[in-house]
Amino acid sequence: MSRRLVLASASPRRLDLLRQVGLEPDLVAASEIDESPLRDETPRLLALRLAGQKAAAGAAEYPGSVILAADTVVAVGRRVLPKAEHDDDVRHCLSLLSGRSHRVLTGVAVDGSGGPASRLVETRLRFKRLDPAEIEAYVACGEGLGKAGGYAIQGRAGAFVLELQGSYSSVVGLPLYETLNLLKPRGFRQS
Repeated sequence: MSRRLVLASASPRRLDLLRQVGLEPDLVAASEIDESPLRDETPRLLALRLAGQKAAAGAAEYPGSVILAADTVVAVGRRVLPKAEHDDDVRHCLSLLSGRSHRVLTGVAVDGSGGPASRLVETRLRFKRLDPAEIEAYVACGEGLGKAGGYAIQGRAGAFVLELQGSYSSVVGLPLYETLNLLKPRGFRQS
């Protein structure tokens, strides 16, 4: 194949998921955009907009390539939880998620050959009630830092999940079914 596949993400989890289905990007180059929510923007629209903007930025930087981008948003109702930058962020997110249902919304977008296309995947999860010691142990392990909603389902936080309806790979960061369906018409297939 002459076209290049560019993964516009610095997430090692997204790269691992692509490799899991036999796709190896030619280049991994995160698109730098302002990820601030717009006034009155719903979590669904935020995830789709950010994925689309990242793909468009990659297409402008790497003309002739197929750009794959994604963005994951964790929401309780209309409230978007932050990407945890500090231990207090992880603590706050887990306190909000404890004993409650929440949504993980992942926008996935491609741009380049064939023009832009995107999909949104919504997964609903319910966490068990977390006692303060469980929250502190999770904060101490450091796994929630840099993660939307302050947790990584593929790690220790997997033990918090009572119920999951939707796509597990989307919660990790890249909905594989939808991603493959966006890439297939552009000549990229699972091997």
